[in-house]
Amino acid sequence: MPGDKSISHRALMLGGLASGRTRIAGLLEGQDILSTAAAMRAFGANIRSQDGDWIVDGVGNGCLLEPEDILDFGNAGTGVRLVMGLAGVYDMETRFTGDASLVKRPMGRILDPLRQMGVQVEAEEGDRLPIRLHGPRTANPISYRVPVASAQVKSAVLLAGLNTPGVTTVIEPVATRDHTENMLKGFGAPIDITLDKQGVRHISVEGQSALAGQEITVPGDPSSAAFPIVAALITHGSDITIENILMNPARTGLIATLQEMGAVIDVENPRREGGEEVADLRVRSSDLKGVVVPAERAPSMIDEYPVLAVAASFAEGETLMQGLEELRVKESDRLAAVANALEINGVDCTEGRDFLSVRGRPGGKGLGAMTKDARVETHLDHRIAMSFLVFGLAAEHGSLVDDASMIATSFPGFLDLMAGLGAKMEPAA
Repeated sequence: MPGDKSISHRALMLGGLASGRTRIAGLLEGQDILSTAAAMRAFGANIRSQDGDWIVDGVGNGCLLEPEDILDFGNAGTGVRLVMGLAGVYDMETRFTGDASLVKRPMGRILDPLRQMGVQVEAEEGDRLPIRLHGPRTANPISYRVPVASAQVKSAVLLAGLNTPGVTTVIEPVATRDHTENMLKGFGAPIDITLDKQGVRHISVEGQSALAGQEITVPGDPSSAAFPIVAALITHGSDITIENILMNPARTGLIATLQEMGAVIDVENPRREGGEEVADLRVRSSDLKGVVVPAERAPSMIDEYPVLAVAASFAEGETLMQGLEELRVKESDRLAAVANALEINGVDCTEGRDFLSVRGRPGGKGLGAMTKDARVETHLDHRIAMSFLVFGLAAEHGSLVDDASMIATSFPGFLDLMAGLGAKMEPAA
């Protein structure tokens, strides 16, 4: 699998900020990550690929330079939001933009805490890109309770706290992926994590401290692994092993859900590498049954619901996915896009404001693209494209998607990897 996207973003950011050299093995070389690398170069970091690894010579905490040009993050929602936090509190002007998809996505959740820290913000209507930030002479440390479960908001505030005097605290009622906290510890940031009597996490970072370059190995991305996993489960006779996958408990919601549905997924050779849990996964074709996926599981699998909906399309009975409101503000309105794609392919489903119900058809008889007009609208969303290419492997009539070019943003080599496993995915006539 390609390297984990979340860890790759953070490794480049903190490596570029730290003093000394950071060497990164297994970095995801998708366009989203390359956009983050370009941004860190604009802030003064020296970043280059060498002998399969990535070498980052950082500027030192507090020493980012003012970029000469606007920072274009393409489709990288995580990259732009985290870098806004990292650089927004500096006493300089930083400008951000993105592609046609990214400029439609709301950024207010990131901008609100930055405003509290003293950052001046100029944004398009609805706090959308392009955005211009100018930090104060001295930023204010804040204690910020995140209004929704979002690792991006939490991470942006913690990264902003690195260049803020005093202690910046994030209060997180619902735990989200903790890659930022793990990596901050690894780079030597003074970070403290406690639970109050209600079990709410309080994460505090002391600003203006030294960070030191590190040796980092990026494990395989579980969100990318979701596609061959589901492909193997729904395609008769499949038996694959996926090596070196990140098994952070905040990222394994899909695997737990699929196992509840009856998926044969064996976790082999569990180990720890670079402060993270990793393992190999053996996946075999399975008879799946519908389940209820509770809302509290959503933060641990928010990017995997499109491909879970594909798995549910071939399961016996009904699968109910709850707590999906966050999908409305992804690369597309991902919830509506998934529901529309399922309907085009003959799947019986119901879309609600924050839920999706799918009634499956084991064996896939009658499902798929019955006509050349039955093309899935991907809305420039890589996960919609990959999910419904996987759908076609088990559907009687295959599937058609309107565009696959954006897949390279997060999973370069997806089509080649799937072809190597025996999948037939090719341009439509």
